Amino acid sequence: MQITIKHVLQEKGNTVWSVKSSDMVYEALKIFADKDIGALLVMDDGKLSGIFTERDYARKVILKAKSSKDTTVGELMSREMFYVAPTDTIETCMAIMTDKHVRHVPVMENGAVVGLISIGDVVKQTISAQEFTIAQLKKYISGDM
Repeated sequence: MQITIKHVLQEKGNTVWSVKSSDMVYEALKIFADKDIGALLVMDDGKLSGIFTERDYARKVILKAKSSKDTTVGELMSREMFYVAPTDTIETCMAIMTDKHVRHVPVMENGAVVGLISIGDVVKQTISAQEFTIAQLKKYISGDM
């Protein structure tokens, strides 16, 4: 059975936290801590402008001698993004994450953001699918089917 991104969003929910590119990095860091998340979509005028992740912060603030209270999200966000659609499979998403070295992928449908998939979501679904398969195989072997 192929697991779709739509299925993942139905299980985890499609709440997406976002900031504006003009917001200060410090505000984004507070959201990371308050919501226990590692990425925020950057939305300007209702459109996706980029993504800001803990990795962006870790690699760009100190290395560029910046301060999180004086630096905008737009200065540090990743502008190149890779997307999945609700109809894509978890394997497609995993391939994008692996190939592009990203841990968060926005879900787009008809030009609008409808969710965000993290590497944790992918791992959780993969483990769940494997556990289901193992349980079915055990039933088959023991003759309980």
